[in-house]
Amino acid sequence: MNAYEKSREIEVVVVGAGVSGIGAAIKLLDNDIKDFVVLEKADALGGTWRDNTYPGCACDVPSHLYSYSFAQKSDWTRMFAKQSEILDYVKETASQYQLEPYIHFSEPVESAAWDEHDMRWLVRTPKGNYRARVLISCTGYLHDPQIPNLPGLENFPGKVFHSSRWDHAHDLNGERVAVIGTGASAIQFIPEIQSKVKSLTVYQRTPHWVLPKSDGKISSFGHRMLRLPFVTQAWRKMLYTGFETFGIGFRHPSLLKYAQRMSYGMMNRQIKDPELRSKVTPNYTLGCKRVLLSNSYYRALTKPNVEVLATGVDSLRGRTLIGADGSEREIDTIILATGFHVTEQPSMAHVFGVDRQRSLSQVYAGSPEGYRGTTVTGFPNLFLVLGPNLAIGHNSAFVVIESQLAYIMSALREMRKEKIARVEVLREVQNAYNEKVQRDLRGTVWNAGGCSSYYLDTNGRNSTGFPWSTLEMRRLLARFDIGSYATQSLKASKKESAREAA
Repeated sequence: MNAYEKSREIEVVVVGAGVSGIGAAIKLLDNDIKDFVVLEKADALGGTWRDNTYPGCACDVPSHLYSYSFAQKSDWTRMFAKQSEILDYVKETASQYQLEPYIHFSEPVESAAWDEHDMRWLVRTPKGNYRARVLISCTGYLHDPQIPNLPGLENFPGKVFHSSRWDHAHDLNGERVAVIGTGASAIQFIPEIQSKVKSLTVYQRTPHWVLPKSDGKISSFGHRMLRLPFVTQAWRKMLYTGFETFGIGFRHPSLLKYAQRMSYGMMNRQIKDPELRSKVTPNYTLGCKRVLLSNSYYRALTKPNVEVLATGVDSLRGRTLIGADGSEREIDTIILATGFHVTEQPSMAHVFGVDRQRSLSQVYAGSPEGYRGTTVTGFPNLFLVLGPNLAIGHNSAFVVIESQLAYIMSALREMRKEKIARVEVLREVQNAYNEKVQRDLRGTVWNAGGCSSYYLDTNGRNSTGFPWSTLEMRRLLARFDIGSYATQSLKASKKESAREAA
């Protein structure tokens, strides 16, 4: 007997119980869809906010904007919430909507394959199998750590860990520590560990633009005001409008000169050494790489026990870390702040569509593309949250997630209403959409800003960034455009099965 013949039939399988997976579960219940499960590989929910626990971990979007519009929190303690508070918020929201019965922890998806005969997704896990009408992938793109291929790393006698897998049991006090990478996580944990370590060597291939962070505790008066729903709503809208206005500069880079001057100003105030200042000054337009926020990073780099090497790393020889410039430093612990596999998306290597010989990862071939960041030709009834070309560098990820969930729920309502068994975006529609996306990305700061970043894949193609405003994103994703899809009805599916059975 085929293992899938013993599978549980279900309407929807959601993969991942992070921010997007929890949001998907809530929206399914809102649409009276209760026949679903959320499969989570870990033993707890929270996604990136569960995994990233490094010292100083916090959001770089204001708290009142970095939250669900339908589950707003008025009592955030800070303007920019710390990791633990965000994780608590996600857990509280899941509890508020009574999602516990739907979430299956420690149940990773081993494979998901489309069955064209039954028009269902065959989902295999270590604990059981599912035959789902719809598969919603909420795995995101910040969960597969990128580990550098560094010769000698496997024989390094000291400690090595990635920032997203922080080893809290390891004591850094008095150690010689190397940090490889100077991105979003590094600028948060470097100021936190600098005073504890004996020496801190920071390996920086490319500097980032850093802007001041308007952070701080929210006062008791602020909390009293924010308990009024209309004040919370107004504050959220004001934050959204401000960030969206800043985002215009990403599409018209010449408008970002004022922000660059702000960054220069902070750099000049906090770093007096011209040599160090030269090392951390970017030679590309602000916004080309992710813009970072910190009030303490530059100060930490000026401390006597910190050395910035403007070079990559070449290899390890015992405890000696050799830089690409030939420099050698004796190291006790290496912290990898090297980011994640964004464009490669290894998690899609086990998802197989109509062509059962090629996974979605193979179809992407290192350069993902889809339709409106949510569906992909050849993968019927598969919906991606935070899919290709939907990353924004200027606003809250919750805006993207909720926009996509609106589109997905509209699709599910349409499928129910019209008794549709199968929807697959037309190839010509997907191709036309991506031609427009790539054309409109040409003048953006990500493509024309003069840097190499995770927005660009190995082919130099921007398969990550969204070229328009989030207002346009909301418009595009407000309603499922069924005319862009090839569909097949449940009735036709049943007739086909009956003929084959006869």
